[in-house]
Amino acid sequence: MRDIVFTRRSGWIPQVVREDGELKLMLGAGADANHEPRTFTFPIGEAHLEVIREDLARHLLLWSAVLPLCDAAGTRGRLDESAAVGLLGPVLLSSPAEIDALFRNIRWERGRLVAHGADAGLLDRGRICAAMRTATETADEKRAQEHHAERRRAQRGVVLGPLDAALLKYTGRYLHGGTTPRRKPGDVDPALLPEVMRVIATAEQACAGMRIGRDPRRGKRATDQGDWKRMETTVDGAVRRAHPALVDDAVRTVSFLMCSEAADRSRNTPMDDDEAGDGGAGGKTALSFTDDQGAEKKWLSGRSRSATAEFWEFVEDRSSRSDDVFTLEDEELGEGLQLHFYADSAARITTVREGRGGADPEYRVEYSLVDGIGGYRELVSAFVRGGCAALDQHGPWFSEVAEFERARRGRGSGQSGRQA
Repeated sequence: MRDIVFTRRSGWIPQVVREDGELKLMLGAGADANHEPRTFTFPIGEAHLEVIREDLARHLLLWSAVLPLCDAAGTRGRLDESAAVGLLGPVLLSSPAEIDALFRNIRWERGRLVAHGADAGLLDRGRICAAMRTATETADEKRAQEHHAERRRAQRGVVLGPLDAALLKYTGRYLHGGTTPRRKPGDVDPALLPEVMRVIATAEQACAGMRIGRDPRRGKRATDQGDWKRMETTVDGAVRRAHPALVDDAVRTVSFLMCSEAADRSRNTPMDDDEAGDGGAGGKTALSFTDDQGAEKKWLSGRSRSATAEFWEFVEDRSSRSDDVFTLEDEELGEGLQLHFYADSAARITTVREGRGGADPEYRVEYSLVDGIGGYRELVSAFVRGGCAALDQHGPWFSEVAEFERARRGRGSGQSGRQA
């Protein structure tokens, strides 16, 4: 049976309980294998209870010192009870100088103390007890998160000015650098918001008219990494020229915002709209789309959607790490275009002689290098409009495999098209 002997209003601060007649400190920390909070207990004495009851600062210091032991227990392990008990006297009953010395030699949870109002500057200088004079029973978790973020930046040698910090807050990336940026003007100091908006306007003007296209080779919501890099470089350069005092973190968060928004617009654009400028299917009446896994799709003229739109949708649906070769074929004219995504290359195939009397048909196969998804889009659109003859301008085309391989090596293309 467990009875609560002492707790504070804020709830999560470790409670003192009596369990089978024994006083214990109980705290929640970490999570089990099912992501449920874990509870740990270890025995304490009456003298420890008296200090915990009367001295909030030491209560919090004990919590901070025990939390690393809970983390070490992991999802299934047991708390090192001897180590936890060994902290009781030094933290609760020692002099301030002794406590400061102790905290220089043990692991402790800084964020817990900062959340409860500890002076971060004094903590940094090792004056642990002095830092706890401002301790509060109620926690401010955002304060702890901001402190942690500032320490991470300091470890990288980054010092934010007021405008730098405001830009990170505007994009929602002040606390967590990996967060997808969003526009959050309400998080910015109103006095700094006009200056923030001038930086954002610089970025918007720099990338006006630019877009980040989709990359069907990598799935339904993938976007062209080459387009992303071009927009990022453009925005970075413009912002640095107009606002040279900004640190790299601030410049990157602005370019990330512009690129993310452009990528979202592309992901949410139907494939027909994405291909609106391809000129339709020209004089072709039917095409067959296949992949290297045996899937096939037919396209006929007169449909509401263009051939290119339906082909790239076919690629989106089928593309995977093991599905890297796609073909468009005009069976009536005996010509086709084969895309080799794994090798940044393509082949155009033309029937030279039909097979008759049991003889195999004769084909002419020519190869070309391709520059990213943009290059593949140009090839597909040209083939759809005018067949293999329309691909001449997108060469050079090599009929000899050895010559083509020399051209590939000369370009130094060692990466797969999926990484372009």
